[in-house]
Amino acid sequence: MNPRLAEQVWHRAGGQCEYCGIPFPYYRPPFQIDHIVARQHGGSNDSGNRALSCLHCNRHKGPNIAGRDPATGEIQRLFHPRKDSWREHFQLKGEIIVGLTAIGRVTVQVLAMNEPEFLAAREALLKEGVYTTQSLGAR
Repeated sequence: MNPRLAEQVWHRAGGQCEYCGIPFPYYRPPFQIDHIVARQHGGSNDSGNRALSCLHCNRHKGPNIAGRDPATGEIQRLFHPRKDSWREHFQLKGEIIVGLTAIGRVTVQVLAMNEPEFLAAREALLKEGVYTTQSLGAR
């Protein structure tokens, strides 16, 4: 990957996963630069199709671009960090990320944002005051 592009993605994300908001310094596995829309689905390599992602979110997202809404059963696209506002689609209730919209619900489910181990890590980071989704809501 082009080092300038990687630097741009890291800077824009503020060192946080653009899906779940976990901060890089407090998450051991390396962060990855994700294709928001996978190349196999026509996604480009440019900055507008790239997001900083923790390994957990990226591993669960894979090439997925949609999922089934657990509330309606309808197929719905996943959250797009360049086009969507985090605060419009998600809310943090304690350590749990709640999907407020179909996009949010599908993304929480597909990316397994509330798996027990991930919840425990988020809870600890909240107690330490180092986890915040404030910057994610700015988009």
